[in-house]
Amino acid sequence: MEQIERKVTKIGNSFGITLPPELLRQVGLAQGDDVQIEVKDGKIILRKKEQLELPDGVDAEFMDILNDVIKEHDKAFKGLVDR
Repeated sequence: MEQIERKVTKIGNSFGITLPPELLRQVGLAQGDDVQIEVKDGKIILRKKEQLELPDGVDAEFMDILNDVIKEHDKAFKGLVDR
């Protein structure tokens, strides 16, 4: 795997890292795509957010809220399965 070094840059009140176009092409990302960011074992993992086909009447905001609730209460849900 090719290793690239970048500097963290201030963007408004936030910080960012620029990514070269060839790197984005390699992973199938383009400007405007949504990404998921995870911190695991002191590393930042960035992946393209998969777009799901939602049934009629279910909007993306509802699914985002549902996913947040599931993540927040994951331990409790798993505990219920073990009962």
